[in-house]
Amino acid sequence: MQARELFDESSLIRAAQHGDHEAFASLIRLYDQNVLRIAMNLLRSPDEARDVYQEAFLRVYRNLHSFRFDCRFDTWLYRIATNICLDHLRKRKVRKEESAVVETRGGALNLLESVEEHRADNNPQRRLLASELRQRINRALAGLTPRERIVFELRHYQGLRLRAIGEALGTTEEAAKNCLFRATQKMRAALGDHA
Repeated sequence: MQARELFDESSLIRAAQHGDHEAFASLIRLYDQNVLRIAMNLLRSPDEARDVYQEAFLRVYRNLHSFRFDCRFDTWLYRIATNICLDHLRKRKVRKEESAVVETRGGALNLLESVEEHRADNNPQRRLLASELRQRINRALAGLTPRERIVFELRHYQGLRLRAIGEALGTTEEAAKNCLFRATQKMRAALGDHA
C-alpha cells in the first residue's frame, strides 16, 4: 500500500472510530473481497464464508475503538477473519471433500483447469489422470490442520508475506514459516510424483 493510501486508510479508521458510518463503509469496501476470498478458500462453503464475512466486519465494528495502529489494519482484520474461520473449522464434525475451485481477485479459478491440457476430453487416459490428481489434491488439502491450511492459503492464495501471516495469526514470522513448511511437506508427500 502506498503512503497516500495508508494516510487515507488511517483517516478512515480514525473517522470510523469517532462514529462516521460512511468512513466505516469505505473501510469495508477496501477489504470486503479479500475477507470473503480468505473465508471461501479456507472453508470451501459459500454459506459459511458469508457468515464469516459478516461476523468479521461486525467484530471490527464493535472493536474498532480498540484498534491502536500498532499493526496494519489489514493484518488486524485478517487475524479476526482467520480466527473466525478456525472456529468454524473446529466446529465441523466431519470434514467434507475439498473443492479444487478457489476464489482469486479475477474470480473463481479451478486449480486443475489452470494447467494447460490439450484436448483432454478426447483422451480418456488424461481424463482419468486428471480425476486421480483432483482426488489426491483434495486428500492432501484435507490432511492439513486448520492452522496449516490457513497459513498455506494466506501465503499462496492471498500472497501475504510470512511476517504478515504471523501477525495475522498472533504468532511470530518463524512460527508461520515452520507451519508453512509442514503444510508444504504434507502436500508434497500426499501428491508424491505429482508435486
